[in-house]
Amino acid sequence: QGQLQESGGGSVPVGGFLKLSCEISVYRDRWEHMAWHRQFPGQEREVVAALFTASGRTFYLDSVKGRFLTSRDEARTTLFLQMNDLRTSDSATYYCEVGPRCPLDLDNVRNFGHWGQGTQVTVGD
Repeated sequence: QGQLQESGGGSVPVGGFLKLSCEISVYRDRWEHMAWHRQFPGQEREVVAALFTASGRTFYLDSVKGRFLTSRDEARTTLFLQMNDLRTSDSATYYCEVGPRCPLDLDNVRNFGHWGQGTQVTVGD
């Protein structure tokens, strides 16, 4: 089945930065996108940033545009999320995910996505 492992979470002050990494060991023919999701307590996960592997196109949640940047290494075995100018509203558990088709389709990622265990990001004064 393969697995994903996030790292890089932690606690930072408002305006600080973090870089999340996700080590991926899933067969490449099983995914068309690489994505970062986050989840607030009691809420559904939301896509924060995504990268479509064939086209290289990226997607960003409006609230993180200009502050977050997702990238991958050439071997496509590591996904990164550089998070700058962090806000308290960015505090959440962040998950990396790879899967087929579109990451914005929640049913798609729930049923067919491969997920990491999550890493906590806490932004505070």
